[in-house]
Amino acid sequence: MTDDTAREGPPGPLSGVLVADFSRILAGPYATMLLSDLGADVIKVEGPKGDDTRSWTPPARGEESTYYLGVNRGKRSIALDLRDERDAAAGRELARRADVLIENFKPGGLARFGLDYDSVRAANPGIVYSSITGFGSGSGRDVPGYDLMVQAISGLMSLTGEPDGPPYRAGISVFDVMAGNHAAIGILAALRHRDATGDGQLVEVNLLSSALTGLVNHSSAYVAGETVPYRMGNAHPSVFPYEPLPTADNDLIVAAANDGQFRRLCEVLGTPEVADDPRFATNAGRTANRAELRPILVERLKRRGAVAWFELLVEAGVPSGPINTIDGGFAMAERFELDPVVVVGEGDHAVPTTRHPIRFSRTPVSYRLPPPGLDEHGAELRAWLSEPREDDRG
Repeated sequence: MTDDTAREGPPGPLSGVLVADFSRILAGPYATMLLSDLGADVIKVEGPKGDDTRSWTPPARGEESTYYLGVNRGKRSIALDLRDERDAAAGRELARRADVLIENFKPGGLARFGLDYDSVRAANPGIVYSSITGFGSGSGRDVPGYDLMVQAISGLMSLTGEPDGPPYRAGISVFDVMAGNHAAIGILAALRHRDATGDGQLVEVNLLSSALTGLVNHSSAYVAGETVPYRMGNAHPSVFPYEPLPTADNDLIVAAANDGQFRRLCEVLGTPEVADDPRFATNAGRTANRAELRPILVERLKRRGAVAWFELLVEAGVPSGPINTIDGGFAMAERFELDPVVVVGEGDHAVPTTRHPIRFSRTPVSYRLPPPGLDEHGAELRAWLSEPREDDRG
């Protein structure tokens, strides 16, 4: 764990970019946290009661929800009641000054406050305006967009679970995170276009589209192969072995995804002749004959524990891994010198948080501010928004 709050260095790649963050819960806040890590100045606009996730407990760190803390570092908070005209005017002024505005209201939900794309663009033609919805701005515009709904509607839940069991949700809000990443990518691309042309644009992301592209090979199976995939538990439809296998103590993920890896697996297990068996010599054969191959592998794996096999297999270049709880995942990242935890803030305000996943050789990520309290920066931001900008002075 490292403390990155005082680290000095070159400005981040998004230094000078002002982001007006009108989003809440997960997809939008996750996207703006990534932008903040890269140097953007993110102003988090919250309603009088704050982001919903502030109250999503347990667990909590002190009085704050760890859910909220996990996606809101690096931001300044201002609470605005957009039903109050003075606060709505402050919101419009923020949008006029911003390089980026991101929101996840229902389509059209900000229009009555003059904060929809057309209104903001009229005052700020260079704005990159990112809108995140559940099901787009067409006929799905009135359908609320929650990750669990999209996991169900997209088909992901039909793929998750045992073949003869019920469908399951993923353990995280996977499509919220995916949509947040897509929003960040879209914003960065639009900023590059704006820098080249001066023109801003609307960047629309919806959870269902993020889900369908995120289903990758399963989507392709249906779109290109006219095949509807089905639940296979932890098995892979196209590769074997590529699943948990039992050892002397715990299950071990074994992912021998090509012929060379499978041969090395057999050598480590002490059964090199299995790799030469015509039934198992190719991936297609191994997948077709998995019922015959699996017991052979399990019999050998039962002779050692999962961690012992992991060490041997990784040394031989065979992808594998023990099934950890999250504390074990962080411990493994520490072992691999990934330094996964950074402390943001000082003293009583210091918060441990997960390191940004991208590393830059010239413009390193920075962690300037801990997740803000509700309206923590409201006074200074209201004062700033009430002052004329340089380009407004005659």
